[in-house]
Amino acid sequence: MASVKPQRSTSTGQDVETNESVSTKRPWSVIVWDDPVTPMTVVVVIFRKIFGFPNAKATQLMMQVHNEGRSRVWSGERERAEGYCVRLHTHGLAATIEQDS
Repeated sequence: MASVKPQRSTSTGQDVETNESVSTKRPWSVIVWDDPVTPMTVVVVIFRKIFGFPNAKATQLMMQVHNEGRSRVWSGERERAEGYCVRLHTHGLAATIEQDS
């Protein structure tokens, strides 16, 4: 939470509120991991269904999973990331969430 501290303005003689520190929430990422079982075409369909990605983006992310062993497919608030992770699990994909650094 940001703290607000009144400070005296030298030019006007009036108190001005300034933020001394700003707190930001780091987003959570949904990571999909490669598995030797699920066909690549099925992964594309799952990404399109769950995230609403166009075919090109879903294919790009699937290829990243295939080639690099994992892909960050979504980033945002924790509750939504957890929901996406559960949905990916119900479709048979290996997925986890992690907080962005």
